[in-house]
Amino acid sequence: MSSGPASWYAEKSKRPFYHQGLRFSCTRCSACCRYESGFVFLSKKDVDILAETLQMAYNEVIETYCQWVPGGIGEERLSLKETAVYDCIFWRQGCSVYEGRPLQCKTFPFWPSLLASRDAWNHGAASCPGMRSGVLHTKDEIEQWISRRRGEPLIVRTV
Repeated sequence: MSSGPASWYAEKSKRPFYHQGLRFSCTRCSACCRYESGFVFLSKKDVDILAETLQMAYNEVIETYCQWVPGGIGEERLSLKETAVYDCIFWRQGCSVYEGRPLQCKTFPFWPSLLASRDAWNHGAASCPGMRSGVLHTKDEIEQWISRRRGEPLIVRTV
């Protein structure tokens, strides 16, 4: 195994751009919860936690606050509804279910799409004042969030 410059560059190129961590602290500005259409995909655990938070039955949460949206070919995914002006269904001067919010919300901005490259991260930071400031989250911490997301499969149905 070589330990020369070529080896150093090869190893460096394997590291994600966030290998030294990323700064983020939520400012509770609600920019990620409002104004633009988007989907908050849910796992069974997310619905369980929402049901407990809202003191509702599992199926009642789905009927009241969720919708099925196109996923891959021949499937749909369960997502939270949004209002006519694209606010999250739970936004009321802030998140009304903050402690019980879905994992997708908890893991923002440490989503694979935003971690794909420094450019993707910087593009996301243009609309989120909490990105690139605040607490330094380590590479390991960021990858734990990613792993946790992968460990909670989304609710999908065949159509």
